Amino acid sequence: MSEPVQLRVALAQVDTRVGDLSGNADLVLGWTRRAQDAGAHLVVFPEMTLTGYPPEDLVLRESFAKASERALVDLAADLERQGLGGTAVVVGYLAHTEGVGPAPVDAPPTDDDRPADANPRRGAPRNAAALLYGGEVVVRYYKRHLPNYGVFDEARYFVPGNELQIVRLHGADVALTICEDLWVEGGPCGVAGQAGVDLVVSPNASPYERAKDDLRLPLVRRRAAEAHAPVVYCNQVGGQDELVFDGDSMVVLGDGELLARAPQFVEHLMTADLTFDPAAVPERREGRIGPMTVTRTVLSDEPVAPFEAQPSSIAEPLSDCAEVWRALVLGLKDFIDKNGMPSVILGLSGGIDSALVATIAVDGLGADRVYGVGLPSKWSSEHSLSDAEDLAKRLGLHYSVVPIAPIVEGFEGQIELTGVAAENLQARIRGTLLMGLSNQHGHLLLATSNKSEAAVGYSTLYGDAAGGFAPIKDVPKTLVWELARWRNAEALKNGETEPIPQNSIEKPPSAELAPGQKDSDSLPSYDELDAVIGDYVDNDLGMAELLERGHDPEVVAKVLRLVDIAEFKRRQSAPGTKISRKAFGRDRRLPITNRWRESLPSVREGAAAQS
Repeated sequence: MSEPVQLRVALAQVDTRVGDLSGNADLVLGWTRRAQDAGAHLVVFPEMTLTGYPPEDLVLRESFAKASERALVDLAADLERQGLGGTAVVVGYLAHTEGVGPAPVDAPPTDDDRPADANPRRGAPRNAAALLYGGEVVVRYYKRHLPNYGVFDEARYFVPGNELQIVRLHGADVALTICEDLWVEGGPCGVAGQAGVDLVVSPNASPYERAKDDLRLPLVRRRAAEAHAPVVYCNQVGGQDELVFDGDSMVVLGDGELLARAPQFVEHLMTADLTFDPAAVPERREGRIGPMTVTRTVLSDEPVAPFEAQPSSIAEPLSDCAEVWRALVLGLKDFIDKNGMPSVILGLSGGIDSALVATIAVDGLGADRVYGVGLPSKWSSEHSLSDAEDLAKRLGLHYSVVPIAPIVEGFEGQIELTGVAAENLQARIRGTLLMGLSNQHGHLLLATSNKSEAAVGYSTLYGDAAGGFAPIKDVPKTLVWELARWRNAEALKNGETEPIPQNSIEKPPSAELAPGQKDSDSLPSYDELDAVIGDYVDNDLGMAELLERGHDPEVVAKVLRLVDIAEFKRRQSAPGTKISRKAFGRDRRLPITNRWRESLPSVREGAAAQS
């Protein structure tokens, strides 16, 4: 009767930098040492750890791809030199399959052999994971399924693999997969189940969006059942331009039991002790199985010495507001720090949007790196000035006031502007002054527009839309208020001062560019507006479907028109952290020059009758 086989597996949930091959390799070395100190036999890193993810068109540069290959080989040698070669390391990287390293053994592709989203080019770079051990690159696995939806463009860059690599490590058979491979039923996990394995490891770079963590556990459970084996899901953490990754790594046993789960939005090393019964896998196959070729490599048949299993940790899930807040804070912090920027500056109007952005910035960077500027005009209310000053005191950030009324008067003395043009002049003067201070002192200017405003074009180009990063660009106005109340409640819970003045939360929103102006003068209520935007933008519903959902026809017609004609503004806006299913950015791409408009059914039917 065969003896049980044990492995201690570590999941290194790390924050990488795109393009920083040497820095990311150092990250692997440091976290592998921590894993080895924790007694791990195998440590798994996220998808494309060496290059960072997503590297976008860097992938198309042969020099970058070859440098990634060299970095992988050097990393294996460095692990051995630093006494870490006895710990098996699974690390994601960009493979260059011509001239460096072993060529792929893929059979010529057929329609049945290639996933539908695959790029037909041959010899293209691969999204790959390698197992490093004993100073060598032991095996290389090429990602099978290439996502080509939402923020993903992998079919643009990569050719899929069709070989499933299984490595025997200390008597346990470990199959390698990558990210999207888990999302496909009958994919590599299904092949692994037919081949017979003890464990499936899955490096991931799965971006955050609201409630996505609710989808992951059921997904990993389905793949574990399909593989008839535990699944180790290791996800990256950190911000990369518009994207933020939340970690949420986990280990799920073959029967669906959640064994371990890492906290969100922090770097973390999680270990899990696994015990395998070799007799539980009746047949271990190789060769062609369905659409893939199974290749087995033996590193060691000898099991590790028996050890006492330690209990694994399961992190408590965050509430919705806590999750969004952590995403926004980390997205801003990493954008600033990874780009080497010392500080940020923003206009403080006394309103809720700038108050929320300032609080996010202070939470992420510290008050000493945040500069707020009050820019009152003759239309600014007294409470706006006092609310902005109150916010600055509560947060402890740097604060100054630059009245713009004399500058506005100077412009008005040279050119006659009325109506919206005169209102926008004030916003543009503010934007110019903030950009001047940004240039003078090296601060990055933060734009404070929210998703509701971005959707309907309720912002001024080169005015309040100016900035290098827009932290709440994907946050609807209704969620802005919810987050502000949540953040204040968290402060009270922790015995701290509420950061956001209550008056900024409660007063009716206004741009204060004209006497008595309120947002409600030109927009529907934000409850109505955000509901329509959610269905039209995030869910891509047309007019008929929007009406079926009970939206008011007049509100729908107005909002859709505003959203459609504001596309040229959004193309010029700063990047901002994505938290929704579909943000205004890389996952929503509509033409600026576009005559298609959703119309009310009665209008459409009348036009058809006349034609």
